Amino acid sequence: MSIKRARLIYNPTSGREEIKRRLPDILQKLDRGGIETSCHATESEGDATIAAAEAADRGFDLIIAAGGDGTLYEVINGLADKQSRPPLGILPLGTTNDFARALGIPKHWEYACELITQQYTQTIDLGQANQRYFINIAGGGSLTELTYEVPSKLKTMIGQLAYYMKGLEKMTRLRPTELRIVADGFGEIHEEIMLFLICNSNSVGGFERLAPDASLSDGLFDVVVLRKCNLAEFIRLASLALRGEHLNDPHVIHFQTKQLQVTTPGYVQLNLDGEYGGTLPCTFTMLPSHLQIFVDEAGQSTYR
Repeated sequence: MSIKRARLIYNPTSGREEIKRRLPDILQKLDRGGIETSCHATESEGDATIAAAEAADRGFDLIIAAGGDGTLYEVINGLADKQSRPPLGILPLGTTNDFARALGIPKHWEYACELITQQYTQTIDLGQANQRYFINIAGGGSLTELTYEVPSKLKTMIGQLAYYMKGLEKMTRLRPTELRIVADGFGEIHEEIMLFLICNSNSVGGFERLAPDASLSDGLFDVVVLRKCNLAEFIRLASLALRGEHLNDPHVIHFQTKQLQVTTPGYVQLNLDGEYGGTLPCTFTMLPSHLQIFVDEAGQSTYR
């Protein structure tokens, strides 16, 4: 068995700091699977992006991102514009792990390590938003701002509940935004909207059916736009979205595209994989078959 060299980039504060307790076990598990691993603990925002870029330049055989969606987002941004991109392993040890859930990567560290040592990869699409990259979801509008308004300490203490608490607070001040969306193969939308979501997978913000037909390897974004509505209509639509029954509602516009431009006369912040992604205007471009991810060969892995 040939030994592979891996760079493990981890966020020591992710989730409930499980990675710090499990690190010796993780390294031993990988080593027994033929993967010789060195580590980089992130210290500040953007650190994982620099570490991933350096690991690619240094010729590591694979890179492993350990943490939540925020850590994964930073690692992706270090790899996406490299000519040579090593395959990526994911240890979903964060508060939110939407992307790992979408790929069926197990939440338990031991199963996730096994999946990496099996060395079976799937090639997936990535999204580009101006000069940044995202792996799962991009969005804008008043509600999408809540994910980066939640203090990290609160996230660590109470997990997903923090998002819902902040969401309920935000819902009392819902406001529509005037947007112009021009999409290849679809046309143009110019009206007041509550939010827009550009999905690369079907698992977004804890909703597993928000974009039920979204695929990580079809070369297309699934775009969901919520038209102007009141609070009661929004709550009704949220309950429909939990069941995947929202796409036919007249308040919802849904289409697929490879590229779209979104502009506004106002000020709209962007959310990329749950992180602050700058402001509009923005051009979103699909990068098909752009990155290899370690997944379960049988396709039977469950998010456990």
